[in-house]
Amino acid sequence: MLRYYKGSILFTLVCLAIAVWYGWMQTGTIAGTLGLLWIVVVLSILEVSLSFDNAVVNASVLDEMDEIWQRRFLTWGMLIAVFGMRIVFPLAIVAIAAGLGPMEAVNLSLNDPKRYEEIVSSAHVGIAGFGGAFLAMVGLSFFFDGEKDVHWIAWIEEKLSVFSNVKAAEIAILLVVIYLISGLLDPADALTFMVSGTLGIVTFIAVEALGTLLEMREQALAAQGAVVRSGLGGFLYLNILDASFSFDGVIGAFALSNNMVVIALGLSIGAMFVRSMTIMLVQKGTLAEYRYLEHGAFWAIIALGGIMLISAKFHIPETVTGLIGAVLIGLSLWWSVRHKRKFPDGEIESAVRAD
Repeated sequence: MLRYYKGSILFTLVCLAIAVWYGWMQTGTIAGTLGLLWIVVVLSILEVSLSFDNAVVNASVLDEMDEIWQRRFLTWGMLIAVFGMRIVFPLAIVAIAAGLGPMEAVNLSLNDPKRYEEIVSSAHVGIAGFGGAFLAMVGLSFFFDGEKDVHWIAWIEEKLSVFSNVKAAEIAILLVVIYLISGLLDPADALTFMVSGTLGIVTFIAVEALGTLLEMREQALAAQGAVVRSGLGGFLYLNILDASFSFDGVIGAFALSNNMVVIALGLSIGAMFVRSMTIMLVQKGTLAEYRYLEHGAFWAIIALGGIMLISAKFHIPETVTGLIGAVLIGLSLWWSVRHKRKFPDGEIESAVRAD
């Protein structure tokens, strides 16, 4: 178990050392330094709790990729997740919203964190629309699948599977939800929410289309006898999915601190542990062993997407978001263990019917 988390533990120690140094430089007191260090630790725990479902879904995609792209996801993808989403993304929001240059945005984050927080928070409606719509599409597409024959919450999932025969049904449902929520917002925010939500759906469709095109190309090359070891489509999909998951963590982090350095350190530690968790799930075959765990993760994604959409109007505490995801995944894990004890000889059709 430890071998999967060696890199994460080392990365954590480095980040905590930086936090101690930064805290001492900022406050000059032991109490102030310990207070800053505590916030970093809490942020890292918050990120892990909010992103466990992300790890499970990542593992389901990563399991179909070859080892080369799995390593690239852990290395290159880590740079995108940590540097891109935890540092560059909030700075880009400030730069665009306030009409500032990159260096001015960095200066604002370091020297006027309160104003920095206000600008990032002001962009929440657009972020909620885009991230919520993208995550909702990820979750709905898993259940709107006519070929899906394993169901956890059968009385819902079976109906969704049948309803998937209606073309683009999940898109229509999500567009109606976005429209209804936009009706609760001020006109300016409503337009922003509608546009960003639509872009979230379009981005999901574009990533799916790119993945399909790459898959078709790989199949054509394989038919000609070429050795195909590409996972670019899955790699792009996973990183956009990671970005969507990190939206709520970045915004929610301001409830604990408005210091960019503190937020980046705490969330980066959490992101690294999620990466290690993903690799462990893939290499240990946990998803195959626990048949409903993936279902719980996708239900948690739908819940997170819905919460992000609703948060454009109503504030939902991050603890509630994390708790909902944890409960859904915990129940699916318990149900998987129960099924395994009941049918220890593997996947048989009678077991599917019995559940």
